[in-house]
Amino acid sequence: MKLKLDLHDIFNRGQEIDRALRGIIDEAIQKKATTVEIIPGKGSGALKKKVLRFLDQKEIKQLYHRVEKDGDNWGRLFVHFRFDAPTGRRGRGR
Repeated sequence: MKLKLDLHDIFNRGQEIDRALRGIIDEAIQKKATTVEIIPGKGSGALKKKVLRFLDQKEIKQLYHRVEKDGDNWGRLFVHFRFDAPTGRRGRGR
């Protein structure tokens, strides 16, 4: 399963962006989605940097497996999840 979050409509509302990002990550975990596509858009790159800073927070970073920057479209990111532990929680090398 793949989820998608397009941030074009809320690009200039910081708190809403954080809420939307946290919401899509929580939804991915709940639904055991393997990928979340986040579209910050191309613009100046400021929104993409904000998204990457959000994803790099310690409490958020432990929720997903890895982030991939799209080589063909730099206005798009993929957040990958792994759910290989029997408890349903995302697996990570410990």
